[in-house]
Amino acid sequence: MAGVHGFGIDRVARDVVRASTRWPVLRLENLDTDLPLPPEAVPVTAEALTTPRANSWLPFTGDEDLRAAISDLLVDRCGERYDPADRIVVTSGGTEGVLDCLLATVDPGDEVILTDPAYAGLVNRVRLAGGVPTFVPYRVEDDEWRLDLDALRDRARTARAVVMMSPSMPSGAVLTDDEWRAVSEVCVTNDLILIYDAAMERILFDGREPLHPVRYEGMAERTLVVGSLSKEFRMIGWRVGWVAGPRSLVDAVGWVHVYNTTTPVGIARAAATAVLRGDHGHVAACAAELERRRDTILAATAGLPVVRPGGGWSLLIDTVTLGLEPARVSAALLREGAVAATAMGGWGDAVAARHLRFVFSAEPVDALRTLPGRLAAAGLTG
Repeated sequence: MAGVHGFGIDRVARDVVRASTRWPVLRLENLDTDLPLPPEAVPVTAEALTTPRANSWLPFTGDEDLRAAISDLLVDRCGERYDPADRIVVTSGGTEGVLDCLLATVDPGDEVILTDPAYAGLVNRVRLAGGVPTFVPYRVEDDEWRLDLDALRDRARTARAVVMMSPSMPSGAVLTDDEWRAVSEVCVTNDLILIYDAAMERILFDGREPLHPVRYEGMAERTLVVGSLSKEFRMIGWRVGWVAGPRSLVDAVGWVHVYNTTTPVGIARAAATAVLRGDHGHVAACAAELERRRDTILAATAGLPVVRPGGGWSLLIDTVTLGLEPARVSAALLREGAVAATAMGGWGDAVAARHLRFVFSAEPVDALRTLPGRLAAAGLTG
């Protein structure tokens, strides 16, 4: 456990009570959200609570109707029809799905490629599975994140697997067609497994169209798609995720899941099925609201070294460019400006360590408009 680091989110949240009383605290430190739930989520959950299915161990890998709903969702998104019977496993959230995939495919000492920055939960799950994280940095080009493709090709020579997310946490980086082609090329050339965290794939800004790695040549047979209701569908507490992929890989993932948690969350599965079968217009509406919040923060931080996210729920500020350590800036923001934000140490490698994260999923635009005064009070100015 020596290399497994904490998020830092819990420490910031704990210190909220000590923040300045000049303003209400802006909760920009974690991925909770005030955006509305899908309309089916609560009533269907309530109706299902007393049913036998909600209190059963079975099926171990997810109800058949839920797996069928996931299959229909995925054929629309990636063009691949995953048989619900043996190519889909329902998990207790997407992050359990990622850990199941790693345990099923990575041997102790295997190198696993991640981006820098990356979600700390992904980095540390690689370590828990016995893998060795190796990082491909994002570079800033034209105020947005671009993947270092030369570093990707270099790391791929000795790796076993790639863990990729787009949009990515915590950066909001969105891979372009050229970047996905490069990822696909190194996976095919080096016989790598891709574990694709698809939790945010429809939370896109500036008119971007979704791109899916399974659509690229040679990727369907080597990609494990990990999905979740927690981000796009905002059903954080329901803890429903899934893994879809080739039969040979998903069979192993399914057994890891069974011996990890036995069964997905029973009381959540009926609502998950209803939401996946329902009208998904609310996903686009919430993405539009998140884009407005992103733009509000970008306006409030004009002149600061902020990297413009192409999607997702958060953005990063390079405080080291200002001569300031991210952890010290985090403490000053909370103390002087009542802004809760998390330093990115442990969320990747050298690139992550330079940054402070602002999450914009839980605070409305009017609250975010108070940021300039708060930043000034903490001495964070461009």
